[in-house]
Amino acid sequence: MKTKNRSTIVWLQGLTCNGNTHSFLNYSGIDIFSNNFKILHHPQIKTPYSLEKVLDENVQVDFLVVEGAFSKNSKLLSRFGFSFKDLVDKLSKKAKYIICAGSCASFGGIFRLQDEKQIFGALYSGKKEGGFWEKNNKVVNISGCPMHPRWFVETLLKLHFKDNVYLDEYQRPKEVYSYLVHQGCLRNEYFEWKVDCKEYGQKEGCLFYEHGCQGPMTHANCNKILWNTVSSKTRVGSSCLGCTEFDFPKKALYETQTHMSLPSAPFGVSRRAYYSLAGVAKGFKIDRLEKRQFDEND
Repeated sequence: MKTKNRSTIVWLQGLTCNGNTHSFLNYSGIDIFSNNFKILHHPQIKTPYSLEKVLDENVQVDFLVVEGAFSKNSKLLSRFGFSFKDLVDKLSKKAKYIICAGSCASFGGIFRLQDEKQIFGALYSGKKEGGFWEKNNKVVNISGCPMHPRWFVETLLKLHFKDNVYLDEYQRPKEVYSYLVHQGCLRNEYFEWKVDCKEYGQKEGCLFYEHGCQGPMTHANCNKILWNTVSSKTRVGSSCLGCTEFDFPKKALYETQTHMSLPSAPFGVSRRAYYSLAGVAKGFKIDRLEKRQFDEND
């Protein structure tokens, strides 16, 4: 049974904190979503179908959304007499597309650090191919911890209207993940002149050199579309943690890994060229960049 003119969604949760569900519920255009999609089942939201009923062969599923890391361990996440593996396999065969909501579903995320042999993403365990499935051309990864609601809904809308969704090497939509968090960051001039932020929460300074910001190496358009339409981590004075990447979370969050007192080169820049440029930039002192934009105590 299919809801007329709307694509159907079944939302399944693996190992998760529910953060991607909460992020989705913050989508500002929920009426647009509701006009084009019907959620048949979601474990956290009141929906018209139980999981048992969805498994009935008469229920058509357009999108299977998986939130949380996958596991082939039959002792984890079993439901209604089905192992998680069997449950996902059954539902994935019904679905036209499988949307991995968040980094745990895409790459295993934080749960992967506990046991890489048992916990992984849909197609990848970190960067390594061969996650839950060896191959599955239905999969679209929307990585992030959590994913931005616009990344999720706008990808679904393109698929719903049969527009092309071009994917990168990690099955992520290029329209979102071709950018770097660094692009659009209001601190770029501080980055260029190697002026660092001294404390978290300040509006001045770059967070790359002393506070471990991963913005120049992280693929996402966070500083272009913003969160809740108003802000981002770097805009409020906190480091980007690289949560959309396959190797998230790194073990030394908020710490800058250095070589010859300089941090790792940004994505796509040779180390030698970057260090040469950084050395020249460090030689300049630009007074206006060393000052506070405004002092809240004045």
